Amino acid sequence: MNALNVKTGDVVVVLSGKDKGKKGKVISADPKAGAVIVQGVNMASKHKKPKNQQDVGGIIKKETPIRACKVMRVCPKCSQPTREKHKLLEDGTKVTVCQKCGETI
Repeated sequence: MNALNVKTGDVVVVLSGKDKGKKGKVISADPKAGAVIVQGVNMASKHKKPKNQQDVGGIIKKETPIRACKVMRVCPKCSQPTREKHKLLEDGTKVTVCQKCGETI
């Protein structure tokens, strides 16, 4: 099992590829495949055929998975992409901290 640096609900920025620089929210994360689906990033067109007369067909835009190593978490306080570091508090709890501003994420 591979550990990911991002989880569902995090805001991330894309580091490389056709969508480089785009920000979005992580919709789902798959640690086993090492992939995440980011809202509005890596869109693909899917052609849908109507199944019956009430169903509507057409071209549907849908997000596809992107490698987790190509995204970086954005700090909610300083709004910059940052690597997180882990810190132990006095009471023994482990928290994630922004490396740039020092704020708890």
